[in-house]
Amino acid sequence: MRRCVIILSVILGSFSCSAECPSGCQCFEASRTVQCVSQDLRVVPDGIPGYTTHLFITGNLIPRIGYDSFRGLENVTSLTLSNNGITEVASHTFSSLTMLRFLNLNDNQLALIHPEAFIVPGSPLQELNLSNSLYNHSSLTDLITAFRWGGLGSLRRLDLSRNSLALLPPTMFSPLPNLKQLRLGNNSLVAIYNGTFSGVELLEVLDLTGNRFTAFSDEGLRELERLDRARLLLGNNPYLCACGTTNFTNWLNNSKVRVGDPEKLRCASPGQLRNVAVQALGTKVLGCDYWDGTVVEEVDDFALQTSYVFLGLVCGFVGMVFCFVLYLNRKDMKKWIVDMRDGCQDILEGYQYRYEIDSDPRIRNIDTNGKLEKTNNLEAGRQIPTKTSLSEIPTDVAV
Repeated sequence: MRRCVIILSVILGSFSCSAECPSGCQCFEASRTVQCVSQDLRVVPDGIPGYTTHLFITGNLIPRIGYDSFRGLENVTSLTLSNNGITEVASHTFSSLTMLRFLNLNDNQLALIHPEAFIVPGSPLQELNLSNSLYNHSSLTDLITAFRWGGLGSLRRLDLSRNSLALLPPTMFSPLPNLKQLRLGNNSLVAIYNGTFSGVELLEVLDLTGNRFTAFSDEGLRELERLDRARLLLGNNPYLCACGTTNFTNWLNNSKVRVGDPEKLRCASPGQLRNVAVQALGTKVLGCDYWDGTVVEEVDDFALQTSYVFLGLVCGFVGMVFCFVLYLNRKDMKKWIVDMRDGCQDILEGYQYRYEIDSDPRIRNIDTNGKLEKTNNLEAGRQIPTKTSLSEIPTDVAV
């Protein structure tokens, strides 16, 4: 009889638990976990049990999350919202999750992140996953502002991998002074500048694998040298092994900073050095000599030589085509040149004729028909003098 009571109580307990679970979700009271996976949900479902500490809402169609999305879930410590098509994170979205430690927003399309999106009273958040979640460059600008306003001083781990990042603005991570792990792999980064990792001197792991680094400048090496506690991951980048790489090689062999994957640092070009370990390069391998403390290349860069050769071939081909066109049209061009010459000669002769007429005083008064201009001297002689007037006629003269 006692066993029947126990079984009945278990059945009733499971029924009451399932009754509290939102539609399209699975609730597990024993592990305090709720899963709402691939149910085409448009919003965060209501009625999630208050005992939930691990909440998984993934593979749905939720475009926006806001302040009302997680009310009454003060016990949630781990929240996963991956692959939901989220484009907007409104202000104070997670402020009701006062126990939140882990937040996963990977594989979304965040186009708008409010400056106060990640504010949580007490700043409990320790891990933030934004892998493959930033929609464009303006999303990165919003994220930097959210770092400054979000009160993320307790954050320990940050994942920004697979976001096509090409540039990290200086002091971007300075609002995260307690950051221990920073994942920046599989982006499009090409350089490290002064101040890029300012404010994260406690960093223990820095992942820069799978980017587009071909080399590190002296400025970039000095910035990495500041992270003396960190374990650097620099593999799977297309390193260009030329004479300028010797500084990077010397830094790898002598720096106090630990590189965790030196075997993955391989030359991608030129072809004769492909897959050669960067750490094993020397001046003899690269074909460089030192003279007065500077590196001098014995042979020009292979890619540059190839470009010059290709440019010469193109110019030669264009010249041949031009000469061939001139040859085919040689008769017409000769006639055109003769006509031009005759036309210019006629114009010059006309100018010379006019000049001779204008400069000779004997024929200055000859009109265009070759006749002398008639002067009206007789009429001019018969004109009444200007001083003569009617008042001067003698009185004995009859009119």
